[in-house]
Amino acid sequence: MTSQAPRLSAPISVSVVIPVRDDAVALEECLRRLADQTLPPTEVVVVDNGSSDDSAAVARAHGARVVVEPKVGIAPATAAGYDAATGEIVLRCDADSVPGPRWVERLVRHLVDDPRLHAVTGLGRFYDLPRGLGRMSAVMYLGAYYLFTHLALGHTALWGSNMAFRRATWQEIRDVVHRDADVHDDMDLAFVLGPARRIRLVPVSVGVSGRSLRGGRQLRRRLDRARTTLALNWSVQPPWLRWRDRYQPIAARISSWVTRKPVR
Repeated sequence: MTSQAPRLSAPISVSVVIPVRDDAVALEECLRRLADQTLPPTEVVVVDNGSSDDSAAVARAHGARVVVEPKVGIAPATAAGYDAATGEIVLRCDADSVPGPRWVERLVRHLVDDPRLHAVTGLGRFYDLPRGLGRMSAVMYLGAYYLFTHLALGHTALWGSNMAFRRATWQEIRDVVHRDADVHDDMDLAFVLGPARRIRLVPVSVGVSGRSLRGGRQLRRRLDRARTTLALNWSVQPPWLRWRDRYQPIAARISSWVTRKPVR
């Protein structure tokens, strides 16, 4: 019999933010999973981003707080959710995310155990692809995403289907994110957090739909968003400066240690 990690010793308020547009069926399953967490979230904030289906009604039926963001787009929708969140720690997933029962607890624990961390991000698996293909596709997709965005950022990226950060951190940078542009909100947030703040990739996984991999139109849209995200943020701080700012303090500490006079 496997032993479970001890529960968090101190109470902490947690908000889960879910942007949604016309995805009521998937949202209902996600909300069912969130209702069965070992660490129940203090609140679930569903951002209705111009839905024409029953997404908002489904959210209310499951006790979620609905925030309406009329400007269609993932960036304004997630920003509106983060603005509305009241928890000390904010978790983000998508309507089609399928979190396991310890998802909230495990993400929160990483931030509670290490006060130096500003954000954490996790892994995923495609639940609606054939088992072997789904696992291989997830490894390739997320592996490529984390690798190439790390090169672009100079540090670990964030993945919007499975991530968490401190609300205090959001308050520091909320006016800097590109909430009115067609960007990848998770990548944009990681850019804005910058090399000085700490993001960690943790072994916490969720199920996600493989629909983002289907169709040329979907792929073109994602690539266009990536180009916009890179262009906006690199105009502020190009990658070579981000890498310099990331590792210059480390190099300085090493240099100081190497040149330190020996104790006699």
